[in-house]
Amino acid sequence: MKRRTLLQSLPAAALLPAAAWASSELEKPGPGPTSTVYELRVYHTYDGKLDDLLRRFREHTMQLFEKHGIKNIAYWTPTDEPLKSKTLIYIIAHPSREAAAANWQAFRDDPEWQSVRDKSEANGKLVEKIDSTYLVLTDFSPPLR
Repeated sequence: MKRRTLLQSLPAAALLPAAAWASSELEKPGPGPTSTVYELRVYHTYDGKLDDLLRRFREHTMQLFEKHGIKNIAYWTPTDEPLKSKTLIYIIAHPSREAAAANWQAFRDDPEWQSVRDKSEANGKLVEKIDSTYLVLTDFSPPLR
């Protein structure tokens, strides 16, 4: 039997479960222009500058991220040396990779951010190196809250 003949012989109601399944598959996380993208960032500070960086994030940066569409997910500091005294690790989220680029540009261009950065670095730069990795959830990942 030809596929077309088979499909024409099936009642439309029989296809509803398949349509519902296909629709739910489109909403699952994964790569694509409308998928949430997570960004893992690791900041390596200069010696003695981690507390200044943490203060800047606590008092300013997190709020500025939200202002520019960057969602704060979680922040960590390592428990063991040598990273303990000079590393901040965090994850943020953007609606897409394209949004991430726009969000970061708006953040960098914000005069409030520039002022905060300049004041916090009056005695020298805080961050020596930044590692950034963009991520998408796997299909088997528990949902983030």
